[in-house]
Amino acid sequence: MDPYNSADALNISKQQDNPYAVPSAKLAELHEAGQWEKAGRGVRLGAVLIDGVPIAIVGILAAILIPIVGNDGKGGVSASGMALLGIIVLLMLGYVAYQLTLLHRHGQTFGKKMLGIKIVRSDGSRAGLARIFWLRMFVPGLIGAIPLVGGLFSLIDPLFIFGEEKRCVHDLIADTIVVTA
Repeated sequence: MDPYNSADALNISKQQDNPYAVPSAKLAELHEAGQWEKAGRGVRLGAVLIDGVPIAIVGILAAILIPIVGNDGKGGVSASGMALLGIIVLLMLGYVAYQLTLLHRHGQTFGKKMLGIKIVRSDGSRAGLARIFWLRMFVPGLIGAIPLVGGLFSLIDPLFIFGEEKRCVHDLIADTIVVTA
């Protein structure tokens, strides 16, 4: 091979990786090589619990403060009670927007980010926000709202995590898996 021959030099450059390229994690290749692993059941449960803490705190505060502040003494709701209710609604909407932003950028909620796990497609590629929101959240929520069937679905969905694949029904619907990040 003649390094001064442009055809040989071109073949050499194609064979070598660019040392200045931005590093990337190609999950599909890692999946084929078996180098990444699915997140454990306990870690996934922990992430859900962490994600629920802010909602629980705001809910508890609302349950305590609204009856105290919101009562106008005539059986109605006072202006300060309405203001408090508005603040609670804004806090909840802000939290939802924050979680959706994290899901869009990283495939992680706050709890998943803290525990080092993320949502990806079953082939290892990035799961987009539309897939995560509509197929992992909205469709199971819609099924869960159906009388009689919904309660059964809401029970079965998380129990599927005890299967061999460690995937809930909402993971199967959205073609996603949760892996260690």
